[in-house]
Amino acid sequence: MPRFTFDRPTDFEDAAREMAGSGRPTLARLLAEEAADRTPDPDAAARILAEFPGRSLRQED
Repeated sequence: MPRFTFDRPTDFEDAAREMAGSGRPTLARLLAEEAADRTPDPDAAARILAEFPGRSLRQED
């Protein structure tokens, strides 16, 4: 598995695709949510979340 450097929203999105492809949909969704949060364009953020459907499992403080 490749190593990921998480500096940009696309890094999180790429990692989400990798996790989805390896059968880890929950982790993929969490990474997609992080990518969407870091994406300044609301349309792009919505597209990212739509690619990884599911409900959020984030635990907020």
